[in-house]
Amino acid sequence: MQTWNDVIRLANNPIPSPRRVEKTPAEWRAQLTAEQFHVTREHGTERAFTGEYCEAHEAGLYACVCCGTPLYDSRTKFESGTGWPSFTQPVDESAIRYKKDTSYGMTRVEVLCNVCDAHQGHVFPDGPAPSGLRLCINSASIKLVQGEGQPA
Repeated sequence: MQTWNDVIRLANNPIPSPRRVEKTPAEWRAQLTAEQFHVTREHGTERAFTGEYCEAHEAGLYACVCCGTPLYDSRTKFESGTGWPSFTQPVDESAIRYKKDTSYGMTRVEVLCNVCDAHQGHVFPDGPAPSGLRLCINSASIKLVQGEGQPA
């Protein structure tokens, strides 16, 4: 289980992905909706409380909308009250990577898919126990790939 100290360490020394998915912007545009492209490829953010998975409670795995890599498990999803889906940890430490983000005059830690570099959201050290992490993720960057009734 990752802690805030692990996040900071990994932001400075990311775990390389064993596989990479790379496409041109035109190829990504052809695959994604305009909002998905803006969020994942241009590091955008959807408006709070508007995302498909903000208040979703279905069991399953959430995968990267760009490459299909499983990133989050619904069992680690929690109601943060922030307006975005929030998770306490990724499905695997190497599924995502962290990057220091100093945009908009703030210092934050960005969450990216470790396979295709899709922007997911940001991580904060104010989540519930046991990890204390809140991975604040845009609904436009993920898709539920394994629904209720299937093993998660």
